[in-house]
Amino acid sequence: MMMMTMKASASICSSSFIFYSASSHTTQKSLNSPFHVKSMATPKPLPSVSRTVGSKKSSTVFPLGEQPRSATTSTPPIKLLTRMEQLKLLTKAEKAGLLSAAEKFGLSLSTIEKLGLLSKAEELGVLSAATDPTTPGSLFTLSFVLLLLGPLFVYLVPEDNFGEVGLQVVVALFSVVGGSAGFAASSFVSNLQKIK
Repeated sequence: MMMMTMKASASICSSSFIFYSASSHTTQKSLNSPFHVKSMATPKPLPSVSRTVGSKKSSTVFPLGEQPRSATTSTPPIKLLTRMEQLKLLTKAEKAGLLSAAEKFGLSLSTIEKLGLLSKAEELGVLSAATDPTTPGSLFTLSFVLLLLGPLFVYLVPEDNFGEVGLQVVVALFSVVGGSAGFAASSFVSNLQKIK
């Protein structure tokens, strides 16, 4: 039956057409058959061996032993004094009376200059830490650890004598004050680093 259909279709169509049958099996005998099926579409060219994947993009070659660095978008530098001006921190400190309170405790600009506090802060990297984008996260982690340390220490240290109870109080106070200060510093530095 199949043979008759193919013969009939071959006699109807001119010899310039080539037929395709999806159900026919490709064997050596069918290749020599007058009803040999050939594709009419042109085959896709094979990709050349010399062309590399992603040749349209620029690529970076790393020296042997170095790991590729992640491509991060560069953030604009943090302008600390400009941001302090935007937040009006000196005005807020003046209105809160912080400057006069510091002067009552003997901390004036001349005292800061005599003690060399600004150069010491520069040596310790306080200003560079204020502009480092990882500082708020580090301060927040430190404050979280300190706030967990107090209750954990009170729970784990036995209350057998007054010395241990006193130690619990000192560690709890240190962790609450230090954790709160770390959280406030994290929030402050984060606000300083926001770009507006």
